[in-house]
Amino acid sequence: MTYYESTGHLLLTPVDREAPARAVRLRELGLGERVDAELDAFAARVARTLRTPYAGVNFVGEERQFFAGLHHGPDAAQAGYPARVLPRDHGYCPHVVVRRRALVLQDVRDFARFAGNAVVDESGVRSYLGAPLTDRRGVVLGTVCAVDVVPRRWGTEGLTTVKALAADLVELIHAREDRRG
Repeated sequence: MTYYESTGHLLLTPVDREAPARAVRLRELGLGERVDAELDAFAARVARTLRTPYAGVNFVGEERQFFAGLHHGPDAAQAGYPARVLPRDHGYCPHVVVRRRALVLQDVRDFARFAGNAVVDESGVRSYLGAPLTDRRGVVLGTVCAVDVVPRRWGTEGLTTVKALAADLVELIHAREDRRG
């Protein structure tokens, strides 16, 4: 675990040394600044496939996260969660990006580092499954993620599925880049 040197408190959001390069790459690809209907549809596919009320395509910038693709059930829309834009210290996607590998949390409250995250109390998040979106240059752009308000046993099948979905989305991103020339 990482602690703030000055206070000794637990650092809930990891240090992201690749954020400046990621921000440049996201601008080059035209991602992370606007809602994208195709990515909303992809997030809906993630939610259907993993049977979750929430799913997203999240691009993590230097100061914030932006869900260019987002799916939520009808009850969630009334509650106002999830938001398209979150601070970097909310949620679990920044951990996936810095770790450069998938993260499976069956119950976020089982882990001190994750239980104290603002999305637990503010939004009722209880379980998370996310995989990195790593482009052809090796830059982790963000994540594909699924979230539930109850603990979930994702298992190996869930992990394999979210990684496959992330690979599918990276192919879509590369195809867009190739078309732009």
